[in-house]
Amino acid sequence: MMKNIKTQGWSWVPSIYYAEGLPYAIVIIVSTIMYKNLGLTNTEIALYTSWLYLPWVIKPLWSPLVEILKTNRFWIISMQIIIGSCLAGIALTLPSSNFLQYSLAFMWLLAFSSATHDIAVDGFYMMALPSKSQAWFIGIRNTFYRFAILTGQGLIVILAGVFQNWTGDIFRAWSILFICLSILFLIFGLYHSWRLPHPISDSLKQNLNINKIFQNYFKIFKSFFTKPNAITAISFMLLYRLGEAQLSKIAPLFMLDSIDNGGLGLSNIQLGFINGTIGLILLTLGGILGGFLISKHGLKHWIFWMAIAMKFPDFVYVYMASAQPESFLLISSLVAIEQFGYGFGFTAYLVYTMLYSEGKHKTAHYAICTGFMALGMMLPGMMSGILQDILGYQTFFIWIIITTIPGILIIKLLKIK
Repeated sequence: MMKNIKTQGWSWVPSIYYAEGLPYAIVIIVSTIMYKNLGLTNTEIALYTSWLYLPWVIKPLWSPLVEILKTNRFWIISMQIIIGSCLAGIALTLPSSNFLQYSLAFMWLLAFSSATHDIAVDGFYMMALPSKSQAWFIGIRNTFYRFAILTGQGLIVILAGVFQNWTGDIFRAWSILFICLSILFLIFGLYHSWRLPHPISDSLKQNLNINKIFQNYFKIFKSFFTKPNAITAISFMLLYRLGEAQLSKIAPLFMLDSIDNGGLGLSNIQLGFINGTIGLILLTLGGILGGFLISKHGLKHWIFWMAIAMKFPDFVYVYMASAQPESFLLISSLVAIEQFGYGFGFTAYLVYTMLYSEGKHKTAHYAICTGFMALGMMLPGMMSGILQDILGYQTFFIWIIITTIPGILIIKLLKIK
């Protein structure tokens, strides 16, 4: 029976987590590079794109409704079709004179749909797979989610550069790219309507009136914040990626910026190639290794060392800002080291939030966890552009190292079985 569940899981776990990660990558990562190409400043880019985290921050407000109304399977398929429509909207507005306002509006709608999709996917994963299969697939799901992120960092950025060389117009290049992404998500919706299983625990709720819905709504929130060690757990979710939240906004801008401005002067194609090849391979290995070690020895045994492995490689950016290396191989190798550490350490973060979410309302509770995770990325990210403009790249990356320390220290306060 377990073998059959694992076999079936391969037909939907990789694709559904790739579909979960890709719109997030587009909103948070690709938008940063796109707006850099279209002439916005680092401060503007960091501020505007960090605001796009907001739907992931506030998604716990409607996550109980996703659990109460309809099924997770319904929400997954519906959101994938809506995401495809939002991507088409971005493609159509980029050539307009008011592209910034219109594209940001569609980006926000895309973020809202993606956040709702995340709630349903994570809940469906826990409902459709037993606990042992969940642990077995954690490295796989994390790998394909990160593969989607790196598709944004790699392939999409490369294609933007290729289309720009082909059309001679950066606006048209990005517009063509978003049309392609729109078609991809319509295909995802059709595929998952066919391949997703129908777990019994994901059944449609019957005979629910408005009063009952709101009673359940507030009951779910209360049960989350009254869990044992809730304050420590929430603090961990906010602080674990404090340094990485700032680094993720500025690192691609640093690599695209000119040598005269303190950057590395890479092109879109070079940046996409670095993140989408060597970086992808090393991050994948880090995620798989993290999942394997946790399933073998437990999270409590590995979480501290995984945090160190995630944060220590941030020093490569201090070196690159100081030396501004011209060697493409050296830059690629340094980014690969950082990506391996991130993949390895981020697995511990995901497993902890899953463990903390266990219980009667695991779908909504996990969504609340990811809301705090997003808040921990949004607020530092909003300030990162201003800090980088004031400090310069080298001092800013030193600051990043300092801000990784709270996320390591708070691990000692966690209660992990």
